[in-house]
Amino acid sequence: MLKEFRQFILRGNLVDLAVAVVIGTAFTALITSLVKNIITPLIAAIAGKPDFSGLVFTINGSEFSYGDFINALLSFLIIAAVVFFLIIKPVNVLMERFQPDTATDVTTRPCPECLSDIPRLASRCAFCTARVDPQAPASVVANDAGADSV
Repeated sequence: MLKEFRQFILRGNLVDLAVAVVIGTAFTALITSLVKNIITPLIAAIAGKPDFSGLVFTINGSEFSYGDFINALLSFLIIAAVVFFLIIKPVNVLMERFQPDTATDVTTRPCPECLSDIPRLASRCAFCTARVDPQAPASVVANDAGADSV
């Protein structure tokens, strides 16, 4: 049983997840400090309020600290912006760069006999010499289909 537990703990995904949680916690503390000590005072200097965490209202003796909510909201928005611009956007650019081009060639079609790509206007396959019916280019076929439905 101890061996199974050790295998579970040392799995690559579990260790990666633990590292991500620790880094995420440290990152959250950093962003919270940035919001509390730099962003909030900047906004407060413009708005005239020295600190959002002091904003409260009271109803029937219950105190609601909506200033803390504003600080948490700013933290969330800054974290989301950092993740988007420093992680998501660069990864998307890399994924686009390394993805194979999936655009289909509209000037060719497969031969019904040997499945080689042949020109749409060909009447004989250059690879297996089978007779094929010429086809109009895909753009003409698409335009004709649209004209019928109008």
